[in-house]
Amino acid sequence: MVFIRIRPLYPSLFGNTEQWDGGKALNRAFVIAICFMGACLAQPSAAGWQELPVKPGGAVSEVIDGDTVILTNGDEVRFVGIQAPKLPLGRKGFRKWPLADEARETLRTLVRGRTFDVRIGETGMDRHGRVLAHLVSTEGIWLQGEMLRLGMARVYSFPDNTALVGEMLRIERRARAARFGIWSHPFYAIRSPDELGGLIGTFQIVEGSVQEAADARGTIYLNFGEDWRTDFTVAIDRRARSRFTDPDPIDLEGKHIRVRGWIRSRNGPLIQVTHPEQIEITEEEK
Repeated sequence: MVFIRIRPLYPSLFGNTEQWDGGKALNRAFVIAICFMGACLAQPSAAGWQELPVKPGGAVSEVIDGDTVILTNGDEVRFVGIQAPKLPLGRKGFRKWPLADEARETLRTLVRGRTFDVRIGETGMDRHGRVLAHLVSTEGIWLQGEMLRLGMARVYSFPDNTALVGEMLRIERRARAARFGIWSHPFYAIRSPDELGGLIGTFQIVEGSVQEAADARGTIYLNFGEDWRTDFTVAIDRRARSRFTDPDPIDLEGKHIRVRGWIRSRNGPLIQVTHPEQIEITEEEK
């Protein structure tokens, strides 16, 4: 096998990751081959999308990126529940994320020659006028599930659109364990709480043990270090806390969890959690 050298787009964040080798990660050509083979061999899914309301869709006339398409009926559909590697798409100064082109090409392969129904979750349209939906082909191929299965996207949810997130997280975990697609690239690595200082303003998945859970005027703070003024913290305000059932966030002290979200700077790195699906308790995974 021939291995390919890839220079990371953000070397200051990831150190010396220029060379990919067979012992550490899939090389880029192998990533592409896996995704294209998987896309061509996509299988119908018996996922919970069957319970979602359906509206007519159509064929895909344009693939904008790895999670957005335009249908022949003119609808622009943003795939709810996932985030594919981002392309600039005209945004000045935006740096393309690794494997963004590969994600778009994988999606093009998946949609080619197929017709899709539009399955709506809770909120059906965003502020840009895009339809927020799950796309399922007439033969039962669920595009969100396929992009996650192939490692070409990760779960990215909002409090007003959480349908099927649990199922999508399970698919994501299997792809990550197999190091498919983005999971073989350091840009998308699971972070530890002590390596977030240089990642402010980025979307990350962080895994660690909650050292302390504190309630401050109705907001729960999950602290991952000894000093809450500088160490990584997860904040869950009163409104978000009301969405939790079992466990209550205050009971996460001592638990090893995986949390995803945008890293802010507030007394050290912080993720603001708005809904339970952002947090996974790793001891409960099977």
